[in-house]
Amino acid sequence: MKKHTNLILILIVIAMMVGAFIFGPKGGEYGGTDDAAESAITSIQKDYKPWFSPIYEPASGEIESLLFTLQGSIGAGIIFYVIGYHRGKNKGKDSQKD
Repeated sequence: MKKHTNLILILIVIAMMVGAFIFGPKGGEYGGTDDAAESAITSIQKDYKPWFSPIYEPASGEIESLLFTLQGSIGAGIIFYVIGYHRGKNKGKDSQKD
């Protein structure tokens, strides 16, 4: 049963990925929330000036995406390492009780 469950889950994930490309906006670019927030603020208040400027401005959007993905991957790795560590630690305690 477990083998079939994994196969079904994999097929669902593939269908979701293909569906995002089929039913997604045509010819549209993916934009970040920072850009959307800035355009929303400037539409409300025309003379808005940001409080801060970036410390490092990447040369291109691809590098910015790479850094964002790298940051998320490192964070996810740390979170899942801590979860696995505590889970293994608890399993070790349970096996010592037996």
